[in-house]
Amino acid sequence: MQTRKPINIPVVSATAQEETGSNCSGNEMVALMVLGDSMMPEFVEGEILVIEMGAPATDGAFVIAEVAKEDFIFRQLKRDAQGGWQLHALNPAYPDAAIAGLETIKGVVTHKKKPGSRKSVKYYGAKAEQ
Repeated sequence: MQTRKPINIPVVSATAQEETGSNCSGNEMVALMVLGDSMMPEFVEGEILVIEMGAPATDGAFVIAEVAKEDFIFRQLKRDAQGGWQLHALNPAYPDAAIAGLETIKGVVTHKKKPGSRKSVKYYGAKAEQ
């Protein structure tokens, strides 16, 4: 039987991570699951979203925004008639929410996938336009 050498894996405390700036800021990719029906019919509960954190948001992009301290929301970013920004729910049962500026946008959805299906990927943004 062959003995394997142990692998040293560094353990970093959460406070040390914050000090180094490695807490999902910048252009890291994260995956989140859609919960609820506010973004139907385009996004169905249970679908997996891939989000590029820190990516520049544009009018019409699907985004993750921080609406209150540690409270995030998934919506479509839309420019309103006065030149401000709105977080728009695709389901008309949910109201739009005005935001003060784009600094509340934390990430942009790049694509979605249905769990358990290899062929059900849909891209958004620059990749979708290719």
